[in-house]
Amino acid sequence: MQEKLVDKCYLEGQIIHDGEDCTGLLLVKSGQLRIFILSESGKEITLFRLFEYDVCILSSSCIMRNITFNIHVEAEKNSEILVMPSAVFKQLSDANPAVKAFEAEIVSARLSDVMWVIEQVAFMSMDKRLASFLLEQASIEGSDELSITHDTIARNLGTAREVISRMLKYFENEGLVALSRGRVALRDRKRLMEYAG
Repeated sequence: MQEKLVDKCYLEGQIIHDGEDCTGLLLVKSGQLRIFILSESGKEITLFRLFEYDVCILSSSCIMRNITFNIHVEAEKNSEILVMPSAVFKQLSDANPAVKAFEAEIVSARLSDVMWVIEQVAFMSMDKRLASFLLEQASIEGSDELSITHDTIARNLGTAREVISRMLKYFENEGLVALSRGRVALRDRKRLMEYAG
């Protein structure tokens, strides 16, 4: 089975899957991937992220019957991944009940992630979503000093950069964050957590 896996490396910002082709099953050996959807107008919303040793089955939605949406996968950091071609994974899944159960478990977990994002977009105000995002990024990065642009935050939250810039300026005036070019520093985690609800 190992000979069927293809080892690939991607640079930060590189698109791995654009929603059109059948990439296959992805296993992250190192790095970080962002899975997102893209509207016709170009607006992005991040659905979930994959970290070291995570598996992405949704990227191989072409092997699962009746799944008709396009997701995009981007390397957020330099990444090395293993790719199992869709046909190989389908054959393995059809022949092995344990693989079929694993597939169902992973799809269920990712669906839960997606439903959480839908709930946020539909029912949470932008200040709550932004506070949640900043806290999540600090957790991912292991630091309250985030190297991130307003545009990147906007793309992740599916809104305009101007909206994020206004909200971050408000947060800065309230003493929650400090802003500098390409950086957001968390200054009051407790109040950010209150905003996040």
